[in-house]
Amino acid sequence: MSDQPLVVLAFSGGLDTSFCVPYLIEKGYAVHTVFVNTGGMDIAEAESIHARAMELGAVSHDTIDASAALWDSFVIPFVQGGARYQNRYPLLCSDRYVIVQAMVQTAHKLGATAVAHGCTAMGNDQFRFDQSIRCLTDLPIIAPIREIQSLTKSPRAYEIEELAKRGFQTDASAKRYTINENVLGVTVSGSEIDELGAPDDASRMLTKPRDQWPSDTLRACIAFEQGVPVAIDDEPIKDGAEALAKLNCAFGAYGVGRGIYTGDTIVGLKGRIVYECPGIEVLLQAHKAIEELTLTKHQSDFKAHAANKWTELVFGGQFFEPLRANLQAFIASTQQNASGVVTVETSGGAALAVAVDTPNALMDDSNVYAQKASWTSADAEGFIKIAGNASALGAAKSAAQAQSAQELSFKVQQPAQVNA
Repeated sequence: MSDQPLVVLAFSGGLDTSFCVPYLIEKGYAVHTVFVNTGGMDIAEAESIHARAMELGAVSHDTIDASAALWDSFVIPFVQGGARYQNRYPLLCSDRYVIVQAMVQTAHKLGATAVAHGCTAMGNDQFRFDQSIRCLTDLPIIAPIREIQSLTKSPRAYEIEELAKRGFQTDASAKRYTINENVLGVTVSGSEIDELGAPDDASRMLTKPRDQWPSDTLRACIAFEQGVPVAIDDEPIKDGAEALAKLNCAFGAYGVGRGIYTGDTIVGLKGRIVYECPGIEVLLQAHKAIEELTLTKHQSDFKAHAANKWTELVFGGQFFEPLRANLQAFIASTQQNASGVVTVETSGGAALAVAVDTPNALMDDSNVYAQKASWTSADAEGFIKIAGNASALGAAKSAAQAQSAQELSFKVQQPAQVNA
């Protein structure tokens, strides 16, 4: 057993966390790395990450499969809520909270003196990691990439140079882009993306460009029980991560789920990323279709407020804020009738929910919009008069006041008399 203090590092094998290992060693720590696999990595890739950690000097390493935890703690409530951050971004970095939980549990088990991560001082993840760690433990937090920003204005170039000095090579893609990948999807930033330019096809990870889309139409049938995805094409979902991976592959081939998000970050900066999430896009579209038929207007209206707040908290690093759990419980309570099967279709670029089969639709055969109704024309006229009465009175009062204002504003000016 080493006499050096032990630090547990959340490790992905990318540029930032690779730099952290020798940095922490040179600060006097024994480093135990933890790769929390939240999906998107096969066994060979996980083994490669393990080998990279040991090559860099870690004394030990754990690979933890957290894909099921991510499905249960994030995917299901996110799909049920259906709210993207600022109506655009589908929260693809929400695996951070599962990573922190696994890292802290490992640190406690090993008796570590500190935990560490590879987040910068310029991004959202530093807040997500630090705040989540503070909610779960009182262990000190070490953030090497944040620390080196007092030494350089170009951290990535600095990291690459320092690793090279120590004989460690860096993947070529890391020099151009910052890539975050898990079973939810992929986010890509850096290079022309940060410069507000058109993203190069080199930034594509899960989606194919238009000239490679298949010619046949793709369909998938998604079954829900109380708002939870339970089957795809009659095959029960036993492994959520595997189901998402299949959807990512199938719909990614048609370019579904790729977008550019530019918006507000936790740290007060405007951020721009390319994101790809074919599977999440399909689930969101399918769930929305089932929910539109099975919730009342009042449920839908109020749930939207709750879902937006839930999304703001999760995006903003407040996953362990008690209100997030309160809102999540409310959202789940609205899903009692959200059961049925939705057919999602794509011919390329976008996925559409084209058919819905549910026994819980708030519809009946005697009343069909714009076709037939069980009420009379007199009932309809009476409803219109009662429901619109206050608005009609308000409009009339406003019109009268506007007319009065116009009359006061446009007085006829009499011409001055001219003496002969």
